[in-house]
Amino acid sequence: MPHVVRSTIIDAPVDRLWSVLRDFNGHDRWHPIVAMSEIERAFEMTFSYCLLDTPIPLFNYVAHVRLLPVTDGNRSFWHWESRFTTPPGREAELARLVGDEVYTNGIEAVRRLPAIVGEEA
Repeated sequence: MPHVVRSTIIDAPVDRLWSVLRDFNGHDRWHPIVAMSEIERAFEMTFSYCLLDTPIPLFNYVAHVRLLPVTDGNRSFWHWESRFTTPPGREAELARLVGDEVYTNGIEAVRRLPAIVGEEA
């Protein structure tokens, strides 16, 4: 069972980053591969989600996102991880796809948002 983890520091206050990420139903506005989502419940600066239908053969996919304030500056720590099953022999390929295409590309898309870089009031 692949376990994919990406984490980073975002040069924005954690409240600003959370205001973007907490609206998971808005992820289709910034993430290139998210079509839709539905919020069931939310907790403070953390959420979990599962994929129910995807063209990629990921099964039992459950992911967790957590934000923490960085204490040496007005920045944020972003941790994103998931576990899932795949068809036999495709674990490494699909773990790379999730890590690079979903997580890394999603993180970089958020970094460029005007709300994150401080260009939006």
